[in-house]
Amino acid sequence: MKRYRMVLILCVGLVGFSALLAYSSEQNKTGSEFREEFVKNFRRSSLNTTLGDAMMLRILVESMRAKRGIEVGSANGFGAINMGIAFERTGGHLYTLEIDPEMVKECRDNLRKVGLEKTVTCIEGDALKTLSTLEGKFDFVFIDAVKRDYFKYLKLIEPKLKPGAVIVADNVIRSAGAMKDFLRFIQTSPDYDTVIIRASMEKRDGMSVSYKIK
Repeated sequence: MKRYRMVLILCVGLVGFSALLAYSSEQNKTGSEFREEFVKNFRRSSLNTTLGDAMMLRILVESMRAKRGIEVGSANGFGAINMGIAFERTGGHLYTLEIDPEMVKECRDNLRKVGLEKTVTCIEGDALKTLSTLEGKFDFVFIDAVKRDYFKYLKLIEPKLKPGAVIVADNVIRSAGAMKDFLRFIQTSPDYDTVIIRASMEKRDGMSVSYKIK
């Protein structure tokens, strides 16, 4: 009987220890130090935004207390992680759209590694088709996908934008020729205030940042 009790106590202890390890692991994933180290050591490619630009996106989301965001062009999730950290702090949610199935898998895996899978939803498919499936209003948008389609993305997103929404578009200097219609519209429309900025010199490129007036 004593031996049975000892075995039972040992089993209960092991279960408790396993639960503690699982909890500790989950806490590590959401810890700021772990996440910042993950971002710092992230294997970025030419498809990813720079560290400086990613931080700017995070600051924009957090400073405006954005609640619902769209990213067009997830790649492997570097931008989504940075914006996701901010959306988690604001109690919001980010929907990131990606056409490449392999990139979608990698993006979702990376989001899980940093515990952001409940804050960021990665949607697979062509954004020109999946954007129309998103319901509700949005107050933050980041576009970094097929350059010639920027204007098409914007027109699909526009009906879903709240007044005061911010739209950021990447690569607007080096790829300006491929998105003339987008840049002409966003810089001349009375519905937007727009500025072209360089948050990072790493790519020698820039972003447009637009504020939806009404």
